[in-house]
Amino acid sequence: MGGYLLGIDAGNTVTKAVLFDRAGRQVSQAARRCAVSSPHLRWAERDMEAAWETTADAIAACLRGAGIRAKEVAAVGLAGHSDGLYPVGYPAGGALRPARPAVLATDSRAHAIVEHWRACGVLGQVLPLTGTEPFAASPAALCAWFARHEPEMLGRTRWLLFAKDWLRLRLTGEVATDPTDAAASFCDVRTRAYSRDALALFGLAGIEEKLPPVVPGDAVAGTVTAGAAARTGLAEGTPVTCGAHDVAAAATAMGAAQPGMLSMVAGTFSINQVISTQVRTSPRWQARPFVTPGRWLNMSTSPSSASNLEWFVGRFGPAGADPYAMASAEAEAVLSEPAAVVYLPFLYGSPQGAAPSGTFAGMRGHHSRGHLIRALFEGVVCAHRSHVEALRDGFAISPAARLSGGAARSAVWSQMFADALRLDIEVPDCAETGALGAALIAGTGIGAWRDLDEAAAAAVRIARRHQPHQAAASRFDAIYQTYQDLSRALGPVWDKLG
Repeated sequence: MGGYLLGIDAGNTVTKAVLFDRAGRQVSQAARRCAVSSPHLRWAERDMEAAWETTADAIAACLRGAGIRAKEVAAVGLAGHSDGLYPVGYPAGGALRPARPAVLATDSRAHAIVEHWRACGVLGQVLPLTGTEPFAASPAALCAWFARHEPEMLGRTRWLLFAKDWLRLRLTGEVATDPTDAAASFCDVRTRAYSRDALALFGLAGIEEKLPPVVPGDAVAGTVTAGAAARTGLAEGTPVTCGAHDVAAAATAMGAAQPGMLSMVAGTFSINQVISTQVRTSPRWQARPFVTPGRWLNMSTSPSSASNLEWFVGRFGPAGADPYAMASAEAEAVLSEPAAVVYLPFLYGSPQGAAPSGTFAGMRGHHSRGHLIRALFEGVVCAHRSHVEALRDGFAISPAARLSGGAARSAVWSQMFADALRLDIEVPDCAETGALGAALIAGTGIGAWRDLDEAAAAAVRIARRHQPHQAAASRFDAIYQTYQDLSRALGPVWDKLG
């Protein structure tokens, strides 16, 4: 058995291939960006073949950078963004190929369908059954949208897949998904099996045969084909495990898979999650099966996190700078001043739904870039806090939480999380938690560890800790109150702009 594990993390815009040794140490990494298109308002799509090609390029570059023989890779694991839709069919009787461009988790074309379901009570009926209320990019909402607007596409579709499942199909030729992704819309949250009652409530009984088989995340779901081996540099026959939703993979890689441990990912999405041993449902969070049987991952999320900084730097520069180092220095320079500017980080969505938009309030002529960046940092933390407060209402949370994602790269930003949440914040030493989680799941699947708890104990290390400062925590309470007041006050304005 080889000594290395390859983790693939397929996000909404970037796919990363990261090679780890058995101690969880990163050996090599490569990342490739996949273009996102928006042919119509609210649409976010990607070319599925391009997604595969960029992934194959990332794998090949990662292996070249490691300088190892292909046979030394013991297994491949995948994690990917959940929700969205990757439909495949049999064009002209050939191999499974895309039926149309993939829809990403940042898409909101189906928002009116979700609001209709809310108004007529469907969401309230499905929540106790599936553990989650669909949002605009959920498979249920998208399938309903396609049934109305592109019925011919659904007709020629054989399988409705998730991001990681499409990539595994190209690696192995096999079709499957795992419980963490399958539960995005159509599964009974307790049995982990597709629910005909849920499909009927959505008016989607006709798509049941298009849902992929569900197998455990650590099950070997195929092996690398000769064609994929030639394209990626992997060895033909290398085991590929089914994988997991990137949220579940990140919790695994942060060592936050124990009940009560809060973990947060501050990236494209504000992801906030806690593991439980019992099912508890609420409109304020999603309850999904975790990779480990008998545990559930409860997550409160919105697309309102560190991607706001990437937008800011992309629009206002400086080009080519490390956005986190630059922004941290500029924000830190004005931290001693009163918090006069408030930012609502809703460029791509919000905890309140699709209507709110990104907003700076309180700006004056004397304010600098640093004041705006500080406000952006604080606004993102406030969005996370709103989600964490929801989880606190449902679950007992440990006094220390784990943080990863872009915000974790900044000590200034990480300290804000500690102050705002009044929790110790622990930052793991691995920045690529999605890929590491996929690799640990793969290692468990081939018997490198007994279970994921043992895998995490062997591989997870903490790089730094942040303790809340009482004075700063009190100041953040005032910032958060203003953030909430502003969000409520702008509600009617957003409805008019929406």
